[in-house]
Amino acid sequence: MIRKGDVIENPVTGERLRFLETSSETNGESVLVEVAVQANGFVAAAHLHPNQTERFEIESGVVAFKLDGKELVARVGDTVIVPAGISHKFWNPGDTEATFVVEVKPALQFERLIETMFGLAADGKTNRKGMPNPLRLAVIANAHFEDVRLPFPPAWVQKAGLAMGAPLGRLLGYEAQYDGGADEAALAL
Repeated sequence: MIRKGDVIENPVTGERLRFLETSSETNGESVLVEVAVQANGFVAAAHLHPNQTERFEIESGVVAFKLDGKELVARVGDTVIVPAGISHKFWNPGDTEATFVVEVKPALQFERLIETMFGLAADGKTNRKGMPNPLRLAVIANAHFEDVRLPFPPAWVQKAGLAMGAPLGRLLGYEAQYDGGADEAALAL
């Protein structure tokens, strides 16, 4: 469970997050996170949040965004708002670390999702883009369908695929939340 002040890192994507305000402190209204992104670091994949808005305030460096197919570069002092339902991704095109504070509203299960994805990456259980294998991802994506989705294909197609992939992934022992190796015992059988 994420607490105020916790720091988690994703060695694959080059992101480090420090939680400034958590869901439990805001009664689920928001999560406030300071994010540091190494040079050439990136978010794992283009995605959208069907029910959440994100507000990015750039503190240092340069952060490039692709929002709904349009690229923009944000610098110190800039604010980028990503409304619910808008496809987006970000990366650090600079030569030095970039930092920003992001507020996610409402919180929903954002912390649990990030904790799971970063834990998998830290334990070497993702590809070079920071994504776990398809069946593990199906279990996670199915559990977090109200938090995050791919921009394409349409939501109903994604849900149909997850309806098939998630049960198979669970049969193989994958869980929606990753606790750092706890689910590996089931896979070793």
